[in-house]
Amino acid sequence: MKLSKVFKDGIFSNNPVFIQLIGLCSVLGVSSAVMNSLAMGLALTFVLTGSNIVISLLRSVIPDKIRIPCYVVIIATFVTVVDMSIHALSEEIYGQLGIFIPLIVVNCIVLARAESFANKNGVLASFVDGIGNGLGYIMAITLTGIVREFLGSGSLLGFTIYGETIQPIKIFSQPAGAFIVLGILMAVFRTLMAKKA
Repeated sequence: MKLSKVFKDGIFSNNPVFIQLIGLCSVLGVSSAVMNSLAMGLALTFVLTGSNIVISLLRSVIPDKIRIPCYVVIIATFVTVVDMSIHALSEEIYGQLGIFIPLIVVNCIVLARAESFANKNGVLASFVDGIGNGLGYIMAITLTGIVREFLGSGSLLGFTIYGETIQPIKIFSQPAGAFIVLGILMAVFRTLMAKKA
């Protein structure tokens, strides 16, 4: 197995959001601002990579009948570390991400990678898979956040972009705007991937 292919698959040809359509709840829920998107992406990447490593290390000792509950306990441990760290480092981001941090425990990306990859591969490959899929998620949620913040608030990273004469399109900062932006980004991403292939 080529590690470079595992890494690139997670970002491009097997992107968890744009191709597999998993982990969409957090993308739709917190991508109204770029900073929130980056924080959520980094949090999920840490949990995904850490849980992949531990599950890969323990795959031979976890009984097959209870592997999913064991995965959830491992993932929940990493989520608790992330939750407490974000709370300690930035009260503002912690408040913005809200319930979506604890919900990483049941995020389909993390559980899917644990079951389909980490359970069947070695530590290094599982680490690379976690980083690749995490970066694919960060790319998707951050692109969504950039478009939504720019169109919906007229700013990027909190800095005002529009002048006083241009009004932001408020629907893009609302949940409906998240669906619109994500749908357009998926179409563009899939078109580019099809042309590359």
